[in-house]
Formats: sequence, C-alpha cells, structure tokens
Amino acid sequence: MSGGLLVAGTTSDAGKSVVTAGICRWLVRQGVKVAPFKAQNMSLNSFVTREGAEIGRAQAMQAQAARVEPAALMNPVLLKPGGDRTSQVVLLGRPVGEMSARGFFGRPGQEPSEGAPPGGDLRGGGREALLGTVLDCLDRLRGTYDAVICEGAGSPAEINLRRTDIVNMGVARNAGLPVLVVGDIDRGGVFASFFGTVALLSPEDQALVAGFIVNKFRGDVGLLEPGLDMLRGLTGRRTYGVLPFRHGLGIDEEDGLRVSLRGTVRESAVSSPAGADVLRVAVCAVPLMSNFTDVDALAAEPGVVVRFVDRAEELADADLVVVPGTRGTVKALAWLRERGLADALSRRAAEGRPVLGICGGFQLLGDHIEDEVESRAGQVEGLGLLPVRVRFAREKTLARPAGEALGESVEGYEIHHGVAHVTGGEPFLDGCRVGAVWGTHWHGSLESDGFRRAFLREVAAAAGRRFVPAADTSFAALREEQLDRLGDLIEEHADTDALWRLIESGAPQGLPFIPPGAPA
Repeated sequence: MSGGLLVAGTTSDAGKSVVTAGICRWLVRQGVKVAPFKAQNMSLNSFVTREGAEIGRAQAMQAQAARVEPAALMNPVLLKPGGDRTSQVVLLGRPVGEMSARGFFGRPGQEPSEGAPPGGDLRGGGREALLGTVLDCLDRLRGTYDAVICEGAGSPAEINLRRTDIVNMGVARNAGLPVLVVGDIDRGGVFASFFGTVALLSPEDQALVAGFIVNKFRGDVGLLEPGLDMLRGLTGRRTYGVLPFRHGLGIDEEDGLRVSLRGTVRESAVSSPAGADVLRVAVCAVPLMSNFTDVDALAAEPGVVVRFVDRAEELADADLVVVPGTRGTVKALAWLRERGLADALSRRAAEGRPVLGICGGFQLLGDHIEDEVESRAGQVEGLGLLPVRVRFAREKTLARPAGEALGESVEGYEIHHGVAHVTGGEPFLDGCRVGAVWGTHWHGSLESDGFRRAFLREVAAAAGRRFVPAADTSFAALREEQLDRLGDLIEEHADTDALWRLIESGAPQGLPFIPPGAPA
C-alpha cells in the first residue's frame, strides 16, 4: 500500500489539523505505517526536529499522533510572519530569506532580502519555484510510508491564489490525491461552505474532491441527516463523518497571532490544587508572539491558572509573569513600554516577584540589544532585568539542547537569531537568573515534568503561595491521551471503511461537475 489523502477545509481553523492528526492516530492503531504532510504552513508556532530542521508544531504533533519522528519532509515550506507584510521563508527546515506576500504568491522578480542566509533559491516566481521541492518531499514520504495524510491550508477555493497553489489542489492534482473537505458547523453556514467550495473549483480539481467531514457538531445527528442527503444530491458527494464537538481536542495551533488578548482562548481549565493555594500565571501577549504553547505545560498542572494579558493592571495579582517568544523582539519591547507593562515588570523584579522570559522574552529582559537583522533597529536598550547583551546574527540557531537545572533533567529546543552574552547572575539553562527573574532561549523546557515541578516550587516560594505541584502530572502522557481521543473521534464517528478505500484507491470515478467552476 502507498496511499494518500488531502484534508482540506472550507476555511482556516475548520479543523484540518485535528482531523489529520486523528486519521494518523486511527491508522497507526490499525498497524499502518503513516506520516503527516503539509506542503506549506504559515505559523509562528514552530518546532525543531532531531535533524535540526524547523517545522510547524502542528506537523510535529501530527507526527506524534502517527508515532513517528518529526522530519523536515513533513513541512517543506514554513512561512513565519514578521510584520510589514513580509515573512521569513523556511525551506526544508532552514531559513532562506524574507519575502513579501506579493513576491511569495507568484509575482516574478521578487527576491529574498539582501543578505539572506543560503539554503534555497526562491527567485523568479516564489511559490511556483517551490512546487518541485514540495512534490519531491511528498514522493519520498510515500516511498517510505504505507500512507501519507496531507493537510491543506486555508481553503482550496481561494481562486485568487489557485495559479500558484502548492498546498491544496496544486498538491492534490500533481500527486493524484483524493480530497476531503472539513467544515466547522459550529460557525454556521456549513452546507453553503461545502457547496461553494466545490463549485468554485475547476472540473479537474472537482474530480478529486471525494466528499466532506462535518466538524464540531452539537446535538442530534438525526436532525442533520436530511441536510447531508440534500448535499449529496446537489454535489454527488457523500459525507464521510460527523465529528461531535469536544472540549480540549485542539492540537498545537498554527498561528499565535490569533490568540485572544482577553485570555478567553487557551485559558486553562483548572483542576483542584494539590496544596492550599492556586498559582496564577499571566502571559504577556506580545506582538508576533511565537511558541505560545510553551505555557501549555503550566496549564496542565492542577491548580495553575494561565491567562494571556495585554494591560499592566493584569499583572498585579499574577504569581508568575511569562514574557514569551516573539518574531519581533524589538517591536515587543516597544509594545511593553507603550502599555506600561515594562514598568510593571521592572517593579515586579524589584519586589522579588517571579518573571520568566523565554527566547525573545529572555532577550528583551537583558541590558542591551544590537539588531541589524530582525528589526534593523541597531542599538536598543533592554529592560535591564538580567545581565545579558544580545546581538542578532543572520544565521538562525536551531538546536535540541538537553541539560540539568534546579537539580532536574530538562530538554528543550532553540529557534532564534539573537545570540545572548550572559555577564552575570546564576546559570539557568542557557541563560541566567537574578533573584526571581529567569531567562532562557529554551522552548519546551517546561514539558520536562521534574524540572517544571521544581520551577513551580521556586515560583510559589517567591510569590508566598502555599502551592504544591502535583506529584504525578505527566505532560507527555496527557499529550498521548489527547491524541488517542482524536483517534477515537475518527474511529467512532467517521466511516472508516470508506476512508480506508479512499486512502488506498483514490477519489471515486465519475464525480459530477458542479457549476460554475473556477473562473478562467
């Protein structure tokens, strides 16, 4: 077997990542050797593979769902927005330059910015130049695995971008993949979205769209079935599953820019604390926030309340403030100052109240920043809370470090252009600590259970809280449990026999054309 499937969506956030991960987990539990694939991803939430390649975290989690090691082949193109309508282009895990949206989406003549590091050539048409690389990666995966479950991006019916599409129907057409379209019924308008998506595709693209998956349904499926029957009559395509709404089933989101600044998104559901007190964590929702999933491990701890904030007064009752990673360290620093958050952080440090800076958040806590790469702002004064001087290098650091801190083993991953020179304080991972202020470049360190518990004990002591970390919280086990629930969702609420046939044999023959089709 060398099968495949493309999971597309009516919109962004329709549930493509979740469905892809669920299908991967369902297949691997059937003994199928399966891998995820997303040709092009736009995300500030990324991960470093063991080979030292940077890919989207969603693909890393899908690889975990498939019980395989994440690899650059699974996400050959990663776009990291940097403001001013430009993104850093990461090709096969390595940055190759900055490009504008106009240049990337197929306008010949747009080149990577001057001085971009080597590793790939995007000159002469942006995405069109990448299609060969994308198809080669997919072909290599299909030669190694029994099945490859591909995830699309946005909607396949983005008619303004179809000419240079390398992630939706462009991949499906070139690789001969059947396509399932996922729609989020919780948003409303799912039938119109399904019909309109198919009707805006060319006849050749429509021939690969096998059917639909309804996501986040609430209520009695029997009430939905007449609509599904009418949809089949209108399109000639069946619905392969109606997945019920379930809380807490999202895997790592692709884009930190969509995190709610009022803390209503990703706020933890708090279990009863093991000690007498809860611990309140405030995460500064800095511009171009990256790898905000670093705080997921904190939210997994019973008695820890995590929220995202953007006002100085919201730090007042926090026992720990986290300044997370960002694609724009200097921009985030200015934002903190404009909103009074910088002064609030300085007061916290003077009072011995805990602050943790991660990656870009660590850099801006230092004394001085020299940046001719990311912001090109030159010499910038930091907050001065840690004895650190940062110089931005053109070459990006991508690493998977491991070590010991607070008497516990810890692992993490690094993704940064800033090179930190620590001039004092106590060692803390690759950074330092002064009083109750900690700083490190290591993402993911809080997923190491022993280290996280030791760190939270230090935070509780500094905050004067009678908080005790639970002795048995395993973040890795919670991740596995979540991925198993995604597999259960597919196994229990999708037509898995029909899915299997689709993966193995491709789209059904003779699917009807739905007018008007794509514009000429």
